Amino acid sequence: MDDLERELRELSAWLETPEPPDVTARVRARLAAEPPRAPARPRWWRRRWRYAVAAALAALLVAVLPPGRAALADAVAGLLRFAGITISTSSAPVPPTGSPSPLPAQRPAELDEAQRAVRFPIRVPAKLGPPERVLVADPDGTGGHRVATLLYRGGELRLDAFDGRLNPVFFKEAGAVGAEWTQVGGQQAIWVGGPHPVSYVDRGGTVRQESARLAAATLIWEEAGVTYRLEGRLTMADAVEIAASLR
Repeated sequence: MDDLERELRELSAWLETPEPPDVTARVRARLAAEPPRAPARPRWWRRRWRYAVAAALAALLVAVLPPGRAALADAVAGLLRFAGITISTSSAPVPPTGSPSPLPAQRPAELDEAQRAVRFPIRVPAKLGPPERVLVADPDGTGGHRVATLLYRGGELRLDAFDGRLNPVFFKEAGAVGAEWTQVGGQQAIWVGGPHPVSYVDRGGTVRQESARLAAATLIWEEAGVTYRLEGRLTMADAVEIAASLR
């Protein structure tokens, strides 16, 4: 049994269904009154029907399950939606070319200034210490910025933070690199273990292809409604250790 099948079986514990009523008598009466059945549907039609049912079930699971489980359920369609980040795993991505544009209205800020510019707490990983640079981006009409970024190692290691309860903020194309589940502090997290295209999703829900760039290995997790995205030349174990040191 592969990981997806095992996880889908576990999902059954989340769904509560009432005991079915005894409808034997009603079914027998209806069958007696019905005309003879039409010929059996062809095999291709039955396959199409099964695919439609599977897609509908995936959509239902995404709607009713907690975020982590919903992400797993949506994997049926080749997408993982987790904590404000959408990850495509269905096909090999095409690496972006050229220089990516920065996030909308991105600007540098001191750490305390950045904290005042966003509506969520900015936490610093104790394993890395104070950031070398801090950026804030995408302000709304009241000046509240959507994303805060802490930069380390000359910008090669970055920690993005944003409110994960909002609409998707980043779109990743994992493709052959794949995405796997891990944990940070006992909570679900996703690890994308190799280079992959990443784009910004604006407030209208449009993927901004001009912002696309080739991201390094990335760890994604959520804590207290804030999504964190740690990207750099790290092993999964190192990334999890850094993530667990947020203060």
